[in-house]
Amino acid sequence: MAGAAFAADALKLGLKLRSENRIFGDINNREFRFIMSNTLDLDGVAAFLRAAEFSSFTRAAEALGTAQSLVSTRIKKLEEALGQLLLQRHPRLVRLTAEGERFLPAARELMAAHERALTSFRQVQERITIGISEQAVGADAPALLARLARHDPSLVIGLRIEPSAALDTAFERGELDVAVIRRLGSGRTGEVLRRDAFGWFGAPSLTKPDGPVPLVSLMPECRLRRHAMEALDSAGLPWREAFIGGGMAAVLAAVEGGLGVSPLAARIAPRGAVDLGPDWGLPTLDTFDVVLRSNVATPRANAFVRELAAAFRAG
Repeated sequence: MAGAAFAADALKLGLKLRSENRIFGDINNREFRFIMSNTLDLDGVAAFLRAAEFSSFTRAAEALGTAQSLVSTRIKKLEEALGQLLLQRHPRLVRLTAEGERFLPAARELMAAHERALTSFRQVQERITIGISEQAVGADAPALLARLARHDPSLVIGLRIEPSAALDTAFERGELDVAVIRRLGSGRTGEVLRRDAFGWFGAPSLTKPDGPVPLVSLMPECRLRRHAMEALDSAGLPWREAFIGGGMAAVLAAVEGGLGVSPLAARIAPRGAVDLGPDWGLPTLDTFDVVLRSNVATPRANAFVRELAAAFRAG
């Protein structure tokens, strides 16, 4: 039944590509030179999708576990097969052309059909459990999960979003296959995915207090919370706990609401929040690494981890 379902999906997709020239239709009165007798290379389509998603050949190569030059070559061959330029190359990034935008939905359908064909013969459903630090993912968890699900729709993902210390312990106990945590300075082994600078973010309407600094933070086990308190103590600045959040959503809401300042990376600070550290004379916070720890062994799980790592490197 699964094979028949895939055959039907493939037939529908083929008919769509053959009969609906709107997918590859007129662009500025030019016809796509797409010929159905050509066979598209799936590796080229996968490379195109990763480059489109990350806006980078480098990040696409990391996600695919291959060389950047090979990604570029595969996409070039795909463009030649389609007779269209799909990506605009710039020194630091790549962007979709109008033709690339039109091809993107069909490319996703093609790879989804390919994945269904593969999974129809899998006897055991593979699972992977990941833990991601609240301070590393911020409000980007939905977009990250959507990206990972597109990469491997049939892989069962278990996710824990908790403070880094708790995830580190869980990984050591074997409760997690993968952990993405924040780390200050040297620590246990792991692959550094990116390095984030932190500031004292608050609402722009917040004024410098005459008394203690109002601090918004996560629960006591948060490493960054301890670091912020130690930095204020070392600078001889009095502070008070204005708000303790049970999760990043609560912390970000408190910052937006003007309850105080919070030690945050700019990439996860609420929209409109500003770094009040310089104006308030607050101490400079250290840089934290985002680190990946993994003990997966199967090729499929390793491909998933590469995708996860590339997503965090891309920020």
